[in-house]
Amino acid sequence: MRVTAKTSARQRIILGVVFTLSTVLIVAQEKQSPSGALKPTMLAAAEMKWGDGPPSLPAGAQMVVLDGDPKKTGPFTIRLKMPAGYKIPPHTHPTAERVTVISGTVHLGIGEKFDESAGREFKAGDFAVLPAGVAHFAWSPNEAVLQIHSEGPFERKFVEAGAP
Repeated sequence: MRVTAKTSARQRIILGVVFTLSTVLIVAQEKQSPSGALKPTMLAAAEMKWGDGPPSLPAGAQMVVLDGDPKKTGPFTIRLKMPAGYKIPPHTHPTAERVTVISGTVHLGIGEKFDESAGREFKAGDFAVLPAGVAHFAWSPNEAVLQIHSEGPFERKFVEAGAP
């Protein structure tokens, strides 16, 4: 292929457009962060400080925040440890919830009634996306750890009155 002044100018224009779009995307992503800039985060499993799960969940779960703040606007990642026999009643969220099973076995179901026959089994490495507003429920026959990624502020609305 012969490089001419015309193709060279065309290549410079394309590179300029790509550079400009990349810069705009980076600036937009930084503006989405509440602090204005992301900080590197590296955590070994042994460094994670587990605490009680949020009061909006049935007692017994433990949680650790890995990134972001579920109470504030913006992306976050948490891990939720469910003890054996743990059940989360049908509920919805105003934002999509992305769930990865880290360990154990978890059953997820879609619907406004807790129905184990409607659930699907997920094991370590499995992944699910639960769109905003979709009623869902979960239970774990053994201890399990889930990683959840979503957008804050993270809210949970239980379908049935009187749920935790």
